[in-house]
Amino acid sequence: MFDRLCIIGVGLIGGSMARAARRCGLSRQIVGYGREQDLENLQTAKRLQVIDDYYLNIGQALENADCVVIAAPVGSVAGILALLKPFWTENAIYTDVGSTKGSVIEAAKQVFGAVPDNLVPAHPIAGAEKSGVEAALDDLFLNKRLIITPMENTRPDALQKIQRFWESLGSLVSIMDVDHHDAILAATSHLPHILAYSLVDMLGRKDEQSEIFKYAAGGFRDFTRIASSDPTMWLDICSVNKEQIIPLIQQLKSELDKIEQMLANDDRRQLFETFTYARNARQRFLDQFEGNNVENNNI
Repeated sequence: MFDRLCIIGVGLIGGSMARAARRCGLSRQIVGYGREQDLENLQTAKRLQVIDDYYLNIGQALENADCVVIAAPVGSVAGILALLKPFWTENAIYTDVGSTKGSVIEAAKQVFGAVPDNLVPAHPIAGAEKSGVEAALDDLFLNKRLIITPMENTRPDALQKIQRFWESLGSLVSIMDVDHHDAILAATSHLPHILAYSLVDMLGRKDEQSEIFKYAAGGFRDFTRIASSDPTMWLDICSVNKEQIIPLIQQLKSELDKIEQMLANDDRRQLFETFTYARNARQRFLDQFEGNNVENNNI
């Protein structure tokens, strides 16, 4: 599919893309680019045969590359696009894996004046709490959702090739409007991460924190699992998508206020109805999730 795949940011996602692309035979050569401070991680990536080679010079990394993937924190996309601009070519396809798409579009407009027609924004809804290339997996994207958010001017051939690439990795690809993507991810991913971070922060700062964590049950572990995610990455995500996240926080505050009032009034019926509705709604999600996996496994 590609002669030379260049991955900018060979961490969990970028490294997993490289591993998966190699397993599926989607690129003849896979190289990585990073800064001087990324050298140890890049050396590890080459030693583990995640990539064939690495470069600290962007021009060398991009030489003959026909697909370039930006797999760095969303806050760094504008800087990376500026780095790419002098070497940008119509012969290559450019894409990213960021959790917010509006910020990628704005960064492209800031750097180029308009979104290049061979830039195809994408977002694999997959990940893990560990970071770095050593955590990379060749099946990380298997049976996972992948959202592509093309613009009106996106070249059809570029869109089709990126879609085919992800489908070859086993992803379930959807095409979506940028704003719709950011709104959905704010509710289903960004807000839950904020909740997990907030709860652990609150309990961790209590004087009796050792006792709290000593007696924490599995529910606490499961609910706060995502608070182990990379703080730098999530700082960037929450900052660039705050316009979508803040209204959700306000809605959640209102919901908590209602539950607080139910408790204060000993309103067991309303509490029961709230808990029952939530349980049933979650079961609908699980049914859809399991149905998608069964459907994909039957292909």
